[in-house]
Amino acid sequence: MKVSYDKLWKILIDKKMKKYQLREQAHISSNSVAKLSKDELVSMEVLMKICETLECDIGDICGFYNDSEEKTDA
Repeated sequence: MKVSYDKLWKILIDKKMKKYQLREQAHISSNSVAKLSKDELVSMEVLMKICETLECDIGDICGFYNDSEEKTDA
């Protein structure tokens, strides 16, 4: 299984928020933001902080897909 954070980036665009603003407001490290940008796994704690900051659910910021599937927004 792989993860996609495309939904997160769409939310940031809708809120006119930059990645550095998310990092500061959610109190997450620049390393975590770099991992998110590369669709790498991050801790549940990081995802919870982002959800609290953006007032959303985890399903609103990420999605999972099989290695054999193409990445989709669903």
